[in-house]
Amino acid sequence: MIGYRFTQYEADVEGDAFKRLLGIFLELLNYTSGDVQESLHWLHELDKEHNLTNDDYTMADFIEDLKKEGYLREDEPGSGNFSISAKAEQSIRERALEEIFGKLKKGNSGNHRTPYSGKGDESTPDMRPFEFGDSLDTIAMTESMRNAQINHGLDDFMLTEKDLEVNEQEFKTQTSTVVMIDISHSMILYGEDRITPAKKVAMGLAELIKRKYPKDTVNFVVFGNDAWEVELKDLPYLKVGPFHTNTVAGLELAMDLLRRKKSSNKQIFMITDGKPTCLKQGVRYYKNSMGLDKKITNKTMNLAHQARRLHIPITTFMVAQDSWLVKFVQDFTKANNGKAYFTGLGKLGEFVFEDYERNRRKTIR
Repeated sequence: MIGYRFTQYEADVEGDAFKRLLGIFLELLNYTSGDVQESLHWLHELDKEHNLTNDDYTMADFIEDLKKEGYLREDEPGSGNFSISAKAEQSIRERALEEIFGKLKKGNSGNHRTPYSGKGDESTPDMRPFEFGDSLDTIAMTESMRNAQINHGLDDFMLTEKDLEVNEQEFKTQTSTVVMIDISHSMILYGEDRITPAKKVAMGLAELIKRKYPKDTVNFVVFGNDAWEVELKDLPYLKVGPFHTNTVAGLELAMDLLRRKKSSNKQIFMITDGKPTCLKQGVRYYKNSMGLDKKITNKTMNLAHQARRLHIPITTFMVAQDSWLVKFVQDFTKANNGKAYFTGLGKLGEFVFEDYERNRRKTIR
C-alpha cells in the first residue's frame, strides 16, 4: 500500500548556515560596492562579534562553498583575490527586488487604471468589480457566480451587477525609462549612506521590469561632474566620488537616450539629494557649491522645459528636506510638468514602484 512514511526531521545545518551567511555577504557587497575582500573582512568582524560560524561550519567552509556554488571567481589561480560572478550580481538584484518591492501591498483596485476609456488588450491576473462599460467577455464567471452564491444563497439565487467581477486589463504600451543616480559626494555626507539605497532601488526596479514587463526598456545614468551610462551589471559596483552635481549633463544624456526609443511612453526617474552645482563649458568645469547658482539653475530649468516639449516627464525623488532645495525642486517640477517626491530613504522604493506602475499604464501624448 502506498502511503506516507514519517521520519525524524534532521535539519541541514550546513545548508542553513550557508544560506544565512550568503544573505549577509550579499548585503555587505552592496555597501562595499562589490569589493569581495572588504566584504569578507566585515563578515569576519561580524562573526567575531555575533558567532555566525562554529567548528562544524567555519568561514573557510563558507568561502569554499561560495566558489563551489558559483558566487565567486578567482582573479588569478592561487592569488586569493576574488571577484563576484554574474550569478552573484543577479542574486544581489533579486534581493533588492524582494527587499524594496516584494513586501509592498497591492492597493485598492483602480489605483493605477489608465485614464483612457475602452478595452485593454493585455489581460492581467488581477480582479476588480464590474463597472459600466466593461465588455461582457471580460467577466470572470467563476468568481461572479461564487459572489452571487455568497451574497444571495442557493434558495434565492440571483446574479446582480454587484456580484460581477472582471479580469483587469491594461493597454500594451511599452515604456522606456531612464533612471538617473546622483553619485556626487553629498550622497555620503553627514554620516548618512544614501547611495546604497539608491542602488538597491535601481536594481530592484530593473529586476521588476525584466520579470513583469519584458517589453519595457530601462537605462541607467550616473551623474557627478560628468554623466555617463552604466549597464545593469555595473550597478552593484557604483561608488560616490569627489564630485559636484552636474544635473544638466545627466538630463542631457537621459534625454538623448530616450530620443532613440520608439516607445510612446518615455520618462526619467532622478534620484538625488543635492542641488545642481556644476556645468561643463567646453573642456572646463564651472562649479559653485554656495547656494543656488543662477547660471547653473537656469540651464537646469531650460532642460526641464525642453523635456516637457518632448513629452518626457521627469520624476524627482529627493532624499533631502532642506526648504530652499525643496523650493528649487518644486520649481523644476512645475517647469517640466512632472512629479517630485520628498522622501526619506525608507520610502524611496515604494514611491518608485508606485510611480512606475502608474506611468506605464497610460500613453503620454
